Amino acid sequence: MLPSPDKPTLATHWGTYRVTLDEGVPVSLAPYEGDPDPSPIANAMIAARTSPARVLRPAVRRSFLKNGAAAGGEGRGAEPFVEVSWDDALGLVARELDRVRREHGNQAIYGGSYGWASAGRFHHAQSQIHRFLNTIGGYTRSVQNYSFAAADTILPHVIGDRRGLAAGHTPWRLLAGHSDLIVMFGGASHKNAQVSSGGLSRHTLREGLRACRDAGAKLISISPIRNDTHTELGAEWWAPRPNSDVALMLGLCHTLLSENLHDRAFLARYTTGFAQVEAYLTGAEDGVAKTADWAASLCEIPAEEIRALARRMAAGRTFLMMSWSLQRADHGEQPYWMAITLAAMLGQIGLPGGGFGFGYGSVNGVGNADHEIPWPSLPQGKNAVDDFIPVARIADMLLGPGKSYDFNGERRVYPDIRLVYWAGGNPFHHHQDLNRLVQAWKRPETIIVHEPWWTATARHADIVLPVTTQLERNDLVCANRDRMLAASHRLTEPAGEARDDFTIFSALASRLGVGEAFTEGRDEESWLRHLYGLARQRIAAADMEIPDFDAFWREGVTQLPEPVAVKPLLADFRTDPAQFRLATPSGLIELFSERIASFGYADCPAHATWLPSSEWLGAPAAGRFPLHLISNQPVTKLHSQYDHGHHARDAKIAGREPIRMNPQDAARRGLSDGDIVRVFNDRGACLAGVCVSDEVRPGVVQLSTGAWYDPLEPGVSGSLDKHGNPNVLTPDRGTSALAQGPSAHSCLVEVQVYNGSLPPITSYEPPPILRGR
Repeated sequence: MLPSPDKPTLATHWGTYRVTLDEGVPVSLAPYEGDPDPSPIANAMIAARTSPARVLRPAVRRSFLKNGAAAGGEGRGAEPFVEVSWDDALGLVARELDRVRREHGNQAIYGGSYGWASAGRFHHAQSQIHRFLNTIGGYTRSVQNYSFAAADTILPHVIGDRRGLAAGHTPWRLLAGHSDLIVMFGGASHKNAQVSSGGLSRHTLREGLRACRDAGAKLISISPIRNDTHTELGAEWWAPRPNSDVALMLGLCHTLLSENLHDRAFLARYTTGFAQVEAYLTGAEDGVAKTADWAASLCEIPAEEIRALARRMAAGRTFLMMSWSLQRADHGEQPYWMAITLAAMLGQIGLPGGGFGFGYGSVNGVGNADHEIPWPSLPQGKNAVDDFIPVARIADMLLGPGKSYDFNGERRVYPDIRLVYWAGGNPFHHHQDLNRLVQAWKRPETIIVHEPWWTATARHADIVLPVTTQLERNDLVCANRDRMLAASHRLTEPAGEARDDFTIFSALASRLGVGEAFTEGRDEESWLRHLYGLARQRIAAADMEIPDFDAFWREGVTQLPEPVAVKPLLADFRTDPAQFRLATPSGLIELFSERIASFGYADCPAHATWLPSSEWLGAPAAGRFPLHLISNQPVTKLHSQYDHGHHARDAKIAGREPIRMNPQDAARRGLSDGDIVRVFNDRGACLAGVCVSDEVRPGVVQLSTGAWYDPLEPGVSGSLDKHGNPNVLTPDRGTSALAQGPSAHSCLVEVQVYNGSLPPITSYEPPPILRGR
């Protein structure tokens, strides 16, 4: 029996909270007392738990219940559902899994999930579904993530691994008082830093940047959106055309080279390939010198300002930050490679206050000093299936079974997927070109989804199993960037007949004859005690101590001390590049990669290169669609989570997601605050509410992701989205043959006033549901 807590704790991706109960019912959440900058996102959780959108009972698409896999996928998204018993639903799921395994093999099962579904170490949907599918013989999986797929692929080619991307960053305390200049490509967004995968106790971005500023660092935010860096910090705002950052950095590099401000000794000792970069900068390679004037014509930053910035960079200790968002665009590998090239020319990599780092502000905790303890998680087992796809290529896979494609030096073939099993995450939020995804989603024979709410993913499924929310289960949270362990206590009974993923998969595993292999004889409490015990052992190995499980569970939060000794990114390599050689072929920073050259990819050359996007303000397509769409992360929610809650809904305009646009662009179209507009291109259209703002540069509109997909005609590809989901507009094409990452930020649109009668928002209501067979 789990011990009763002194005061219940709720640990989420956007913070840790102390819970007030009234007669056993949660009524309010107070931020953890150690959090200096708490997020308001959690305010929506309690009321949203029992909203009309809640999936209360197992449900099956009507024609699938009648005809099984022979029903086909044409009715997905439009047909009513029939509620069934748990016994019938589990029997149907088990039979479908067994049928597909026998007839087509386990590689015909795609195990879809996304890690943001839960912050817990045990009730982590991605771990649960992958463990279950591995236990029954494996599945086709995805690699990478939507957040930084291109960076995840390019960095090992350049610096040997992924340090400085999701972990291993130079900590704030080696920036504050050491950096003279911090240049933030893509800004360092306070709204993004509300959240962190795996939970958090303290929001630290604001205090980290403030400490740098107060210690004398000058801050420059380079983004088409001014408040991508918090305005209170007083950062200089540079607003280039979107997708032109590589050109800007090339102009900076050319200035360093032409004025002999680059560090030739660093380049000679720690890098390989600068000769090829130099030939490219000077124009010896292609006949085009990458001067500041050349860059200015592309990014629309004055050439003299570019030259002046290069001189400022070389005159003191400069740190380059780059948001994860920059690589979610055509040729998204190039900004990251270019930033490392620029940092290498400055010669300060590995020094306090110098070098580079990616993702500061993209999530909370980047830049926090941590102990690099490998926190335990639910073991997923071994996958017997070798097939995988890059995560953003799911529509390509479903539409093109047997089609070949390039990925990171390999020639691969898309598998023939017959069954999609999705638990955790919402592809109708994360994926691009939703009208194409609607078509792709019709191709599998069977789609099974675990969901707490009737999201678009649930509406496009054949079998929907209702699952618990974080308020309805016990879990253990280990915040890997925050040196914190937190108990997330069960606060209330599940709504309707909802069950947690572990209970569902345990029942399915039992029906398929592998129950013991899946559970290992443990229930929820046993797993929590086991995982905490592993964490305690690993913490003890690092000469620290935390309370026993019962004391921890009652208290709710335990915090580890900050590490005494910290180092900048690549400090050891700088000290001795022979002893601490990088895991690149040369052991050095590869500004030119022979390995990438051998792949022969025209869209990813062998050194950082300016490659114009197919959709940007300098493209021919801008003649028809003259506005560049930035579909960034929302302020009021994490991805699409709790879009149906009051905190997110209060920020909408006439129920639609706000679209911010510059006063010049609004005036040119006769638009004012509060107008409802149709945002469109050749891929699709959606409605949004206008917010006129000089925080957005001319030629750019910003429509955040997260509005639940709500087509005027459900199940019909190309239907107007009533709600403001920008992914009906964004392109579904890979960043390059190297990474095949998502390229959402290379997107052009037009905006016009919507004069029709305003259709009601229906995404927060359940689909038609029939009772019984």
